[in-house]
Amino acid sequence: MKRFLAAVALSALALAAPVSTQAQNNTGNLQIYWIDVEGGASTLFVSPTGESMLFDTGNPDVNDRDAKRIFAAAQKAGLKQIDHVVISHWHGDHVGGLPALAKMIPIAHFYDHGDGVEEADKARRDGYRALAGNKRTVLKAGDTIPFAGVQVRVLVSEGPVIATPINGGGPNPLCTNTPQMTPAGAENIRMVSLAINYGNFKMASLGDLDWSRELELVCPVNKLGTINLYTINRHGGLDDSGSPALLGAIKPQVVVINNGPRKGLGQSDDRVKPINPQATPYEKNSYLRLAKLPGIEGIWQEHLSMIDKDPAHNTSPDMIANLQDREQADHPANWISATVGRDGKFTVTNSRTGFSKSYTAR
Repeated sequence: MKRFLAAVALSALALAAPVSTQAQNNTGNLQIYWIDVEGGASTLFVSPTGESMLFDTGNPDVNDRDAKRIFAAAQKAGLKQIDHVVISHWHGDHVGGLPALAKMIPIAHFYDHGDGVEEADKARRDGYRALAGNKRTVLKAGDTIPFAGVQVRVLVSEGPVIATPINGGGPNPLCTNTPQMTPAGAENIRMVSLAINYGNFKMASLGDLDWSRELELVCPVNKLGTINLYTINRHGGLDDSGSPALLGAIKPQVVVINNGPRKGLGQSDDRVKPINPQATPYEKNSYLRLAKLPGIEGIWQEHLSMIDKDPAHNTSPDMIANLQDREQADHPANWISATVGRDGKFTVTNSRTGFSKSYTAR
């Protein structure tokens, strides 16, 4: 924590540096990079005009590992600054890389869920506030983040969730007798969750949102509607998230799992028991719960799960960006990327293999 706070003063120098505001992105496409922060969370968006938005900043590290990986993705995208940084919540694997990143590249504006915080997270929250200064916006559900040509809507931030359904949402029959769980810790309930629309393309990224809050979002009315691409919450470790009432209602075509080798995907949720034991049974294995969704067309993973390496519990190897275990010196930190057109056609690519697959929004 001391290192986080000490970095704030140095970071201010980068924030003040003069820059060219946008990358050159004349393709007419939205670009997305899921960055390997090994079980943290970090996704970079570059609009068709070259404006940028980063959702979360990964873990803190003595060698600034995650900040360097985010900066490398920003360089790949041709960015001179990051226009918008959205922090979902104050846990270290989501905000921890920010001080180091702010020393590497200027940041124009910051967004977060507000000052509510658990005792263990106060130092990170306070360091963030000092860094953001007067460039900070506190979000609430229903707000939009100005991002050139792309609609970014806030689904959750503190509470309550959005009131009006989007993306064709309506009554959700899957809520009948759905399993219910006790709420997770406060930070996993109050966090910022986003819906991102570009033309006919619809995406959602809910951060670490927990099962109980998911049900508020989709029961009795599905307020998120249907989507094409879903960054699965809690890094794919669906021990108390990934409710069947949510997944079945939003009907994702493609899922991206930003997991680590030993965090997220592969965890068992046997330790989590529904508070209504007579509820409808559901698939307990996280990967299989996704793979069995009607209409699913692709599942992409940041890492092969070292918790559960069973090939039946991981996606196809050509759709896994990293196969190594953690702390290997030659770890290349491959990312998953997507190129999205306004017509709803999108292509996902694994930077490790160059393998791509294209999809058409339905």
